[in-house]
Amino acid sequence: MMFLIQAWPVTLAAAVLAILPPAPGRRDSGPVWPNAESRANSDPWIAANHDRIREMRPSVLVLNFVNGLSPAGARAQAERLAALLEEGSRYHGHADPAASAFLRYRVFKVVDLTDPGHGRGRPLANSSAYPRVAGWDGGDFGNFRYAELFGGRFARRYGVADPDRPGAWLDLKGLVDRGIVHEVWMVCIHEKTGGPFESTEVKQAYDERSAKVPGRWVQAGNGGSPDQPFIGRSLRIAFLNAERGPGCALESLSHSMEGMASSGAIPYFTRYFNEYAGFDLKERYGLPFRSLYGREPGTEVSYPAPTTLRYSWGGSSRTLDGYRPAGGNVHFMPSGRRDYDLDNPATVLSTAEHFRLGDGADGRDRAEPWTGERFARFRECAGDCMGPWLVYWRQNMPGLDNPARDDQGKPMKNWWPFLFY
Repeated sequence: MMFLIQAWPVTLAAAVLAILPPAPGRRDSGPVWPNAESRANSDPWIAANHDRIREMRPSVLVLNFVNGLSPAGARAQAERLAALLEEGSRYHGHADPAASAFLRYRVFKVVDLTDPGHGRGRPLANSSAYPRVAGWDGGDFGNFRYAELFGGRFARRYGVADPDRPGAWLDLKGLVDRGIVHEVWMVCIHEKTGGPFESTEVKQAYDERSAKVPGRWVQAGNGGSPDQPFIGRSLRIAFLNAERGPGCALESLSHSMEGMASSGAIPYFTRYFNEYAGFDLKERYGLPFRSLYGREPGTEVSYPAPTTLRYSWGGSSRTLDGYRPAGGNVHFMPSGRRDYDLDNPATVLSTAEHFRLGDGADGRDRAEPWTGERFARFRECAGDCMGPWLVYWRQNMPGLDNPARDDQGKPMKNWWPFLFY
Protein backbone atom coordinates (compact mmCIF):
# COMPACT_ATOMS: atom_id res chain seq x y z
CA MET A 1 0.00 0.00 0.00
CA MET A 2 1.34 3.41 -0.93
CA PHE A 3 2.26 5.77 1.90
CA LEU A 4 2.09 9.55 1.81
CA ILE A 5 4.77 11.99 2.91
CA GLN A 6 3.25 15.00 4.61
CA ALA A 7 4.22 18.20 2.83
CA TRP A 8 5.24 21.19 4.93
CA PRO A 9 1.90 22.21 6.40
CA VAL A 10 -0.44 24.46 4.47
CA THR A 11 -0.75 26.51 7.66
CA LEU A 12 2.95 27.33 7.31
CA ALA A 13 2.43 28.70 3.81
CA ALA A 14 -0.35 30.89 5.17
CA ALA A 15 1.95 32.02 7.96
CA VAL A 16 4.66 33.01 5.48
CA LEU A 17 2.19 35.05 3.45
CA ALA A 18 0.67 36.64 6.53
CA ILE A 19 3.90 37.51 8.35
CA LEU A 20 6.32 38.41 5.61
CA PRO A 21 5.34 41.76 4.09
CA PRO A 22 5.01 42.05 0.31
CA ALA A 23 8.43 42.92 -1.08
CA PRO A 24 8.41 46.56 -2.21
CA GLY A 25 9.47 47.55 -5.70
CA ARG A 26 13.05 48.61 -6.40
CA ARG A 27 13.93 52.05 -5.08
CA ASP A 28 16.17 53.08 -7.97
CA SER A 29 16.71 52.06 -11.56
CA GLY A 30 19.38 49.55 -12.42
CA PRO A 31 19.83 46.19 -14.10
CA VAL A 32 18.08 43.02 -13.03
CA TRP A 33 19.83 39.68 -13.48
CA PRO A 34 19.40 37.54 -15.54
CA ASN A 35 18.96 39.81 -18.54
CA ALA A 36 19.60 39.99 -22.28
CA GLU A 37 23.35 40.52 -21.74
CA SER A 38 23.89 37.96 -19.00
CA ARG A 39 21.86 34.92 -18.08
CA ALA A 40 24.21 32.34 -16.63
CA ASN A 41 26.14 31.76 -13.41
CA SER A 42 29.75 33.00 -13.45
CA ASP A 43 29.20 35.33 -16.40
CA PRO A 44 31.87 38.08 -16.24
CA TRP A 45 28.98 40.55 -16.51
CA ILE A 46 27.98 39.85 -12.89
CA ALA A 47 31.31 40.95 -11.41
CA ALA A 48 31.59 43.87 -13.86
CA ASN A 49 28.13 45.16 -12.90
CA HIS A 50 28.09 44.00 -9.28
CA ASP A 51 27.44 47.45 -7.80
CA ARG A 52 24.70 48.30 -10.31
CA ILE A 53 22.52 45.20 -9.98
CA ARG A 54 19.23 45.97 -8.25
CA GLU A 55 17.73 42.50 -8.14
CA MET A 56 18.57 38.88 -8.93
CA ARG A 57 15.95 36.38 -10.06
CA PRO A 58 17.69 32.98 -10.01
CA SER A 59 15.84 30.06 -11.53
CA VAL A 60 15.68 26.81 -9.57
CA LEU A 61 15.36 23.27 -10.87
CA VAL A 62 13.52 21.20 -8.24
CA LEU A 63 14.06 17.43 -8.25
CA ASN A 64 11.46 15.45 -6.31
CA PHE A 65 12.73 11.99 -5.31
CA VAL A 66 10.20 11.35 -2.51
CA ASN A 67 7.62 8.69 -3.13
CA GLY A 68 4.28 9.92 -1.83
CA LEU A 69 5.11 13.60 -2.27
CA SER A 70 3.23 15.13 -5.20
CA PRO A 71 4.81 17.59 -7.64
CA ALA A 72 2.54 20.25 -6.13
CA GLY A 73 3.82 19.36 -2.65
CA ALA A 74 7.45 19.59 -3.80
CA ARG A 75 6.77 22.94 -5.45
CA ALA A 76 5.16 24.21 -2.25
CA GLN A 77 8.25 23.28 -0.25
CA ALA A 78 10.50 25.08 -2.73
CA GLU A 79 8.31 28.18 -2.81
CA ARG A 80 8.26 28.44 0.99
CA LEU A 81 12.04 28.32 1.04
CA ALA A 82 12.16 30.92 -1.75
CA ALA A 83 9.95 33.20 0.36
CA LEU A 84 12.39 33.01 3.27
CA LEU A 85 15.40 33.65 1.03
CA GLU A 86 13.63 36.68 -0.41
CA GLU A 87 12.80 38.03 3.02
CA GLY A 88 16.35 37.42 4.22
CA SER A 89 17.70 39.54 1.35
CA ARG A 90 15.90 42.69 2.55
CA TYR A 91 18.73 44.69 4.14
CA HIS A 92 17.60 45.61 7.68
CA GLY A 93 14.10 44.53 6.72
CA HIS A 94 13.33 43.78 10.36
CA ALA A 95 13.48 47.54 10.99
CA ASP A 96 12.71 49.02 7.57
CA PRO A 97 9.33 48.02 6.06
CA ALA A 98 10.35 49.65 2.77
CA ALA A 99 13.55 47.61 2.35
CA SER A 100 13.68 46.02 -1.10
CA ALA A 101 14.24 42.30 -1.56
CA PHE A 102 17.29 41.51 -3.68
CA LEU A 103 16.87 37.76 -4.20
CA ARG A 104 13.65 36.62 -5.87
CA TYR A 105 14.04 32.91 -6.55
CA ARG A 106 11.69 31.37 -9.11
CA VAL A 107 10.91 27.69 -9.58
CA PHE A 108 11.72 26.86 -13.20
CA LYS A 109 10.42 23.30 -13.10
CA VAL A 110 9.60 20.49 -10.70
CA VAL A 111 10.87 17.19 -12.05
CA ASP A 112 8.87 14.24 -10.74
CA LEU A 113 11.37 11.42 -10.14
CA THR A 114 9.07 9.33 -7.97
CA ASP A 115 7.94 5.76 -8.58
CA PRO A 116 5.29 4.95 -5.95
CA GLY A 117 4.94 1.39 -7.22
CA HIS A 118 8.64 0.60 -7.00
CA GLY A 119 9.74 -2.41 -4.96
CA ARG A 120 7.68 -4.90 -3.05
CA GLY A 121 5.24 -3.83 -0.40
CA ARG A 122 6.05 -0.47 1.16
CA PRO A 123 7.87 1.72 -1.39
CA LEU A 124 11.21 3.29 -0.67
CA ALA A 125 11.06 6.75 0.89
CA ASN A 126 13.31 7.89 -1.95
CA SER A 127 12.56 6.50 -5.38
CA SER A 128 14.68 4.14 -7.44
CA ALA A 129 15.82 7.20 -9.44
CA TYR A 130 17.71 8.45 -6.38
CA PRO A 131 21.37 7.73 -7.25
CA ARG A 132 22.68 5.97 -4.16
CA VAL A 133 26.33 5.05 -3.73
CA ALA A 134 26.63 1.26 -3.88
CA GLY A 135 27.77 -0.26 -0.58
CA TRP A 136 27.84 3.13 1.14
CA ASP A 137 29.39 3.10 4.62
CA GLY A 138 30.82 6.61 4.72
CA GLY A 139 28.49 8.18 7.29
CA ASP A 140 25.36 10.27 7.40
CA PHE A 141 26.13 12.50 4.41
CA GLY A 142 27.51 11.84 0.96
CA ASN A 143 25.38 8.86 -0.08
CA PHE A 144 24.51 10.42 -3.42
CA ARG A 145 26.17 10.17 -6.85
CA TYR A 146 26.14 13.82 -7.91
CA ALA A 147 27.66 13.11 -11.32
CA GLU A 148 24.47 11.28 -12.29
CA LEU A 149 22.55 14.57 -12.32
CA PHE A 150 24.73 15.76 -15.22
CA GLY A 151 24.19 12.71 -17.44
CA GLY A 152 21.84 11.77 -20.23
CA ARG A 153 19.46 9.70 -18.09
CA PHE A 154 18.54 12.73 -16.01
CA ALA A 155 18.55 15.02 -19.08
CA ARG A 156 15.60 13.04 -20.42
CA ARG A 157 13.79 13.45 -17.12
CA TYR A 158 14.44 17.21 -17.09
CA GLY A 159 12.60 17.28 -20.42
CA VAL A 160 14.07 20.44 -21.95
CA ALA A 161 14.70 20.03 -25.67
CA ASP A 162 18.12 20.99 -27.01
CA PRO A 163 17.45 23.59 -29.71
CA ASP A 164 20.78 22.79 -31.40
CA ARG A 165 20.24 19.02 -31.57
CA PRO A 166 16.84 17.85 -32.79
CA GLY A 167 15.55 14.96 -30.71
CA ALA A 168 18.07 15.54 -27.90
CA TRP A 169 17.67 16.94 -24.40
CA LEU A 170 19.68 19.55 -22.57
CA ASP A 171 21.73 18.06 -19.74
CA LEU A 172 22.33 19.94 -16.51
CA LYS A 173 25.47 21.62 -17.85
CA GLY A 174 23.51 22.80 -20.87
CA LEU A 175 20.71 24.15 -18.68
CA VAL A 176 23.22 26.08 -16.58
CA ASP A 177 25.26 27.31 -19.57
CA ARG A 178 22.13 28.74 -21.17
CA GLY A 179 21.01 30.44 -17.96
CA ILE A 180 17.86 28.34 -17.77
CA VAL A 181 18.86 26.97 -14.36
CA HIS A 182 20.94 28.74 -11.70
CA GLU A 183 20.52 26.41 -8.73
CA VAL A 184 19.27 22.86 -8.04
CA TRP A 185 17.15 21.91 -5.02
CA MET A 186 16.66 18.18 -4.39
CA VAL A 187 13.68 17.13 -2.28
CA CYS A 188 14.65 13.86 -0.59
CA ILE A 189 14.36 11.84 2.60
CA HIS A 190 17.47 11.23 4.70
CA GLU A 191 17.76 7.45 4.70
CA LYS A 192 19.25 5.25 7.40
CA THR A 193 22.23 4.62 5.17
CA GLY A 194 22.82 8.35 4.68
CA GLY A 195 21.77 11.12 2.37
CA PRO A 196 23.11 13.94 0.22
CA PHE A 197 25.19 16.72 1.70
CA GLU A 198 23.07 19.61 2.97
CA SER A 199 24.44 21.67 0.11
CA THR A 200 27.29 21.41 -2.33
CA GLU A 201 28.80 23.94 -4.66
CA VAL A 202 31.66 23.56 -7.07
CA LYS A 203 32.59 27.21 -7.51
CA GLN A 204 34.74 29.22 -9.87
CA ALA A 205 37.61 30.87 -7.98
CA TYR A 206 38.36 34.60 -8.13
CA ASP A 207 41.31 36.79 -7.22
CA GLU A 208 41.52 39.84 -4.95
CA ARG A 209 40.12 42.02 -7.73
CA SER A 210 37.14 39.66 -8.20
CA ALA A 211 38.50 38.51 -11.54
CA LYS A 212 38.25 34.84 -12.47
CA VAL A 213 41.31 32.69 -11.88
CA PRO A 214 41.43 30.64 -15.11
CA GLY A 215 41.08 26.92 -14.55
CA ARG A 216 40.71 27.16 -10.77
CA TRP A 217 37.64 26.00 -8.85
CA VAL A 218 36.95 25.01 -5.24
CA GLN A 219 34.44 23.13 -3.13
CA ALA A 220 32.33 25.89 -1.56
CA GLY A 221 29.30 24.18 -0.01
CA ASN A 222 28.46 22.58 3.31
CA GLY A 223 30.36 19.46 2.53
CA GLY A 224 31.48 18.59 -0.96
CA SER A 225 31.61 15.64 -3.28
CA PRO A 226 34.49 14.92 -5.66
CA ASP A 227 31.78 13.25 -7.74
CA GLN A 228 30.26 16.63 -8.64
CA PRO A 229 32.02 17.90 -11.76
CA PHE A 230 33.11 21.46 -12.43
CA ILE A 231 31.17 22.51 -15.52
CA GLY A 232 32.97 25.80 -16.11
CA ARG A 233 30.39 27.69 -14.04
CA SER A 234 29.52 27.70 -10.35
CA LEU A 235 26.55 25.54 -9.38
CA ARG A 236 24.96 25.05 -5.97
CA ILE A 237 22.95 21.88 -5.26
CA ALA A 238 20.88 21.92 -2.07
CA PHE A 239 19.14 19.08 -0.20
CA LEU A 240 15.63 19.89 1.04
CA ASN A 241 14.62 17.29 3.59
CA ALA A 242 10.92 16.54 2.98
CA GLU A 243 10.50 15.57 6.63
CA ARG A 244 11.55 19.02 7.82
CA GLY A 245 10.42 22.56 7.16
CA PRO A 246 11.72 25.63 5.31
CA GLY A 247 13.70 26.90 8.32
CA CYS A 248 15.88 23.80 8.14
CA ALA A 249 16.37 24.25 4.39
CA LEU A 250 17.33 27.87 5.04
CA GLU A 251 19.90 26.60 7.53
CA SER A 252 21.44 24.36 4.87
CA LEU A 253 21.77 27.22 2.40
CA SER A 254 23.16 29.48 5.13
CA HIS A 255 25.86 26.90 5.82
CA SER A 256 26.63 27.30 2.11
CA MET A 257 27.56 30.91 2.79
CA GLU A 258 29.94 29.78 5.53
CA GLY A 259 31.35 27.24 3.10
CA MET A 260 31.80 29.86 0.40
CA ALA A 261 33.73 32.05 2.86
CA SER A 262 35.88 29.17 4.12
CA SER A 263 36.69 28.07 0.57
CA GLY A 264 38.39 31.38 -0.24
CA ALA A 265 36.67 31.35 -3.64
CA ILE A 266 36.05 35.11 -3.39
CA PRO A 267 38.67 36.78 -1.15
CA TYR A 268 36.62 39.96 -0.71
CA PHE A 269 33.66 37.99 0.63
CA THR A 270 35.85 35.83 2.88
CA ARG A 271 37.50 38.91 4.43
CA TYR A 272 34.30 40.55 5.60
CA PHE A 273 32.10 37.51 6.16
CA ASN A 274 34.61 36.07 8.65
CA GLU A 275 34.41 39.31 10.62
CA TYR A 276 30.61 39.36 10.54
CA ALA A 277 30.22 35.68 11.46
CA GLY A 278 32.76 35.62 14.29
CA PHE A 279 35.20 33.41 12.41
CA ASP A 280 38.06 35.66 13.53
CA LEU A 281 37.95 35.14 17.31
CA LYS A 282 41.54 33.89 17.45
CA GLU A 283 42.86 36.96 15.63
CA ARG A 284 40.55 39.48 17.28
CA TYR A 285 40.60 38.29 20.90
CA GLY A 286 43.44 35.78 21.10
CA LEU A 287 41.03 32.92 21.87
CA PRO A 288 42.24 29.36 21.34
CA PHE A 289 39.58 28.75 18.70
CA ARG A 290 38.67 30.52 15.48
CA SER A 291 34.90 30.52 16.12
CA LEU A 292 32.46 29.16 18.69
CA TYR A 293 32.14 26.07 16.51
CA GLY A 294 35.66 25.24 17.72
CA ARG A 295 35.05 25.61 21.46
CA GLU A 296 36.10 22.73 23.69
CA PRO A 297 33.93 19.72 22.70
CA GLY A 298 30.94 19.05 24.92
CA THR A 299 31.05 22.45 26.64
CA GLU A 300 28.84 25.51 26.62
CA VAL A 301 29.84 29.15 26.74
CA SER A 302 28.05 31.73 28.88
CA TYR A 303 27.68 35.49 29.20
CA PRO A 304 27.84 36.51 32.88
CA ALA A 305 27.84 40.19 31.79
CA PRO A 306 26.85 41.87 28.50
CA THR A 307 30.49 42.18 27.40
CA THR A 308 31.90 39.03 29.01
CA LEU A 309 32.35 35.61 27.41
CA ARG A 310 33.06 32.64 29.67
CA TYR A 311 34.33 29.44 28.09
CA SER A 312 36.23 26.26 28.96
CA TRP A 313 39.60 25.28 27.55
CA GLY A 314 41.96 22.56 28.67
CA GLY A 315 39.46 21.63 31.38
CA SER A 316 39.53 25.04 33.06
CA SER A 317 37.13 27.97 32.96
CA ARG A 318 38.34 31.15 31.26
CA THR A 319 36.86 34.64 30.97
CA LEU A 320 37.14 37.19 28.18
CA ASP A 321 36.10 40.76 28.98
CA GLY A 322 35.39 43.29 26.24
CA TYR A 323 33.60 40.73 24.04
CA ARG A 324 31.33 42.35 21.43
CA PRO A 325 29.94 39.81 18.95
CA ALA A 326 28.85 40.99 15.55
CA GLY A 327 26.50 38.93 13.37
CA GLY A 328 27.20 35.47 14.73
CA ASN A 329 27.07 32.34 12.58
CA VAL A 330 24.52 29.73 11.53
CA HIS A 331 24.57 27.78 14.81
CA PHE A 332 25.43 30.64 17.18
CA MET A 333 23.39 33.80 17.55
CA PRO A 334 25.29 36.54 19.48
CA SER A 335 24.14 35.10 22.83
CA GLY A 336 24.27 31.43 21.83
CA ARG A 337 25.57 29.08 24.51
CA ARG A 338 25.83 26.00 22.32
CA ASP A 339 24.91 24.90 18.81
CA TYR A 340 21.25 25.55 17.95
CA ASP A 341 20.57 27.66 21.04
CA LEU A 342 17.71 30.06 20.25
CA ASP A 343 16.42 30.56 23.77
CA ASN A 344 19.14 32.10 25.93
CA PRO A 345 17.50 35.08 27.73
CA ALA A 346 20.88 36.67 28.50
CA THR A 347 21.60 40.15 27.16
CA VAL A 348 24.85 40.79 25.32
CA LEU A 349 26.24 43.88 23.63
CA SER A 350 26.29 43.17 19.90
CA THR A 351 27.05 45.09 16.72
CA ALA A 352 24.87 42.77 14.61
CA GLU A 353 22.64 45.55 13.29
CA HIS A 354 25.53 48.01 12.86
CA PHE A 355 28.07 45.87 11.04
CA ARG A 356 30.66 48.05 9.31
CA LEU A 357 28.61 51.22 9.84
CA GLY A 358 31.15 52.91 12.13
CA ASP A 359 28.28 54.69 13.85
CA GLY A 360 29.45 54.35 17.46
CA ALA A 361 30.71 57.22 19.60
CA ASP A 362 34.23 55.77 19.36
CA GLY A 363 34.07 55.43 15.58
CA ARG A 364 33.59 51.68 15.83
CA ASP A 365 30.36 49.90 15.02
CA ARG A 366 27.71 50.76 17.59
CA ALA A 367 27.09 47.95 20.09
CA GLU A 368 23.68 47.76 21.71
CA PRO A 369 21.90 45.41 24.13
CA TRP A 370 20.81 42.34 22.21
CA THR A 371 18.59 39.34 22.98
CA GLY A 372 16.81 36.73 20.88
CA GLU A 373 13.69 38.90 20.90
CA ARG A 374 15.29 40.69 17.95
CA PHE A 375 14.20 37.89 15.63
CA ALA A 376 11.00 36.82 17.41
CA ARG A 377 8.83 38.00 14.51
CA PHE A 378 10.28 35.23 12.31
CA ARG A 379 9.57 32.34 14.70
CA GLU A 380 6.24 31.47 13.10
CA CYS A 381 7.17 31.62 9.43
CA ALA A 382 10.57 29.91 9.81
CA GLY A 383 10.14 28.11 13.11
CA ASP A 384 12.19 24.94 12.62
CA CYS A 385 15.95 24.47 13.00
CA MET A 386 17.73 27.84 13.13
CA GLY A 387 15.30 29.37 10.65
CA PRO A 388 13.98 32.38 12.61
CA TRP A 389 17.49 33.48 13.59
CA LEU A 390 18.78 33.03 10.04
CA VAL A 391 16.19 35.27 8.37
CA TYR A 392 17.33 38.03 10.73
CA TRP A 393 21.03 37.06 10.34
CA ARG A 394 20.78 37.42 6.59
CA GLN A 395 18.96 40.76 6.83
CA ASN A 396 21.95 42.24 8.67
CA MET A 397 24.48 41.21 6.04
CA PRO A 398 25.49 44.06 3.73
CA GLY A 399 22.84 43.95 1.02
CA LEU A 400 21.22 46.28 -1.46
CA ASP A 401 21.77 49.97 -0.64
CA ASN A 402 23.70 49.19 2.55
CA PRO A 403 25.73 52.14 3.97
CA ALA A 404 28.55 49.95 5.33
CA ARG A 405 32.20 50.66 4.52
CA ASP A 406 35.11 48.36 3.73
CA ASP A 407 38.71 48.61 4.93
CA GLN A 408 39.47 51.34 2.38
CA GLY A 409 36.46 53.40 3.44
CA LYS A 410 34.68 52.57 0.19
CA PRO A 411 31.02 51.47 0.05
CA MET A 412 30.72 47.82 1.06
CA LYS A 413 29.66 45.59 -1.80
CA ASN A 414 26.27 43.94 -1.67
CA TRP A 415 27.10 40.34 -0.69
CA TRP A 416 24.25 38.60 -2.54
CA PRO A 417 25.65 38.72 -6.10
CA PHE A 418 28.62 36.64 -4.88
CA LEU A 419 26.25 33.66 -4.72
CA PHE A 420 26.22 33.50 -8.50
CA TYR A 421 29.83 34.47 -9.29
